[in-house]
Amino acid sequence: MKFNFLSLIFFGGILGFTFLQCNPMKDKQATTTPELNTAPENSTGTIQPDWANNAVIYELNTRQFSEAGNFAEVIKQLPRIKKLGVDIIWFMPIHPISEEKRKATGDVLVDNIRDPEERKKYQGSPYAVADYRKVNPDYGTDADFTSMVDVIHSLGMKIILDWVPNHTGWDHPWITEHPDYYTQVDGKIIDPIDYNTGESWGWTDVADLNYENPKMRQAMIDDMKFWVTNKNVDGFRMDVAHGVPNDFWVECAKQLRKASGGDVYLLAEGEVPEQRNSGSFAADYGWSLHHLLNEVAKGEKTAADIDKWYEADGEKYNRGYHMNFTSNHDENTWAGTVKERMGAAADAMAVFVFTFEGMPLIYNGQEASLDKRLEFFERDPIDWGNYDKTSFYKKLTELKHNNVALSNGEHGGKIQKIATSNDDDVYAFARQKGENTVITIINMSKKEQEIDVEIDKFAGGYSNLFEQGSVTLPSKMTLNMAPWEYLVFSNN
Repeated sequence: MKFNFLSLIFFGGILGFTFLQCNPMKDKQATTTPELNTAPENSTGTIQPDWANNAVIYELNTRQFSEAGNFAEVIKQLPRIKKLGVDIIWFMPIHPISEEKRKATGDVLVDNIRDPEERKKYQGSPYAVADYRKVNPDYGTDADFTSMVDVIHSLGMKIILDWVPNHTGWDHPWITEHPDYYTQVDGKIIDPIDYNTGESWGWTDVADLNYENPKMRQAMIDDMKFWVTNKNVDGFRMDVAHGVPNDFWVECAKQLRKASGGDVYLLAEGEVPEQRNSGSFAADYGWSLHHLLNEVAKGEKTAADIDKWYEADGEKYNRGYHMNFTSNHDENTWAGTVKERMGAAADAMAVFVFTFEGMPLIYNGQEASLDKRLEFFERDPIDWGNYDKTSFYKKLTELKHNNVALSNGEHGGKIQKIATSNDDDVYAFARQKGENTVITIINMSKKEQEIDVEIDKFAGGYSNLFEQGSVTLPSKMTLNMAPWEYLVFSNN
């Protein structure tokens, strides 16, 4: 990348504003149970352990992570994950999977498959939990899980479990012991209902939980506390958090923080402002930003649309942050690989995710250029090859750790827009915290761009992250950028 430094003066200046948005989602039954304390713990600030302030999260699917698909094989790769720069490993559900109404693919149940060998292929959805307090025997024993947690902690990383509070599998003990824990119609337990349509989601392999029952609520919290106090788990990613009443999350967070001495991390899958604004969750999914990035990559939206999203998002949230990503298990399996969705823009979007506000996610296999949709209901091991994207991600994780401007939430710097002569196609911004500054400039188009950039108050000496060199950025300059090219500068 050549820099043509010009004495340019152009209007526009530096834009600075605050962000974060949401996909408004209704609760299934947003009822308030008298026994629960729904008052927020405090009115401002992200509630999270200090170790999450500049953390990078990694999603791990035990079933697909190795040929064996078990905890023992995960343990072997934990030092590599640590070197990648991961701080938190989020495990997809590690519990036993229900056999009753187990799905094979689509709407086909395993019980409908006559060929016994064919039936063995399908292991069901890990989100059809048969017992919240046990581990899936396909993954290993309880002792194996404990050993894995010990190794994760010995390497200085944390573990959070994927928790499924909206529903259970059909052979969960509660089905027979506490049928009143479930939503019933005409005396029959039903599968989850889409609160937008009033019709079934199609998740016929699970039974919908009844959050009007205070005993069920407390039993759910007690099962979570079991993993925190007995198994040394560091937190949870809450599946379908948007389908569970918000007042439950307030009480749940309160009890989990008390049980852990405040050392617990909570991530919501949904994008509901109240769940962060109440202080229940440190973070939620950046779904709307992710979908926007997919559209920008396809040429359906422009870089300028990010500004609109950012401003609208900031009007909805007043605490916490998004977890941002270019892929996760849902996107990979159902929407397509990063290559399918983002094509040549994939690396540019990863750079954006790591330097924008929020906690960045690496989905297992991305460090090896994962380019296939992993199966959901059956074994489909990742082909790790030579881990060819490891160096790329290590540069980004090291920057995240070394420059406090990229820290999560209020611990990092807000987005300050840098003006360019083509803000429709080029996205340029700085994040600054104290003396620490990071500048990101990305050509978010499939065309070459010659642009004038006004660095203004951020002018000075920086290291060039991807070219491993030093550069002095003037207040005004011209850049020639190839399609989807990115530049990242750090003064620390």
